[in-house]
Amino acid sequence: MVKVPKEILLEQERFELKPKSGGGLLSYEVWGFKEHGKIVITRYNLAYINHAIYRGDNGRVLGFDNAHGYHHRHFMGKVEPVEFESYEATLERFQQEWLKIV
Repeated sequence: MVKVPKEILLEQERFELKPKSGGGLLSYEVWGFKEHGKIVITRYNLAYINHAIYRGDNGRVLGFDNAHGYHHRHFMGKVEPVEFESYEATLERFQQEWLKIV
């Protein structure tokens, strides 16, 4: 019988952006486990929230996550599937996109 590693919260951070930096909130939540000395990411939720820009979807202007069984991108209420290469590539894309918005 294969033992499935226990999923743990690897990162949970929230950063409030000052108005001169665009305002809003950045939220990072990453779940996974360690296996053979490597970190395996199982779930993630990256979000830029700013009610001054968008009031729908609880203020989520931009977000990437893999809830509901697939990787997808949220942008001002619209959801679209995205090609998944790696969590690191998704994080980099998120960083680039929210910086363009602010």
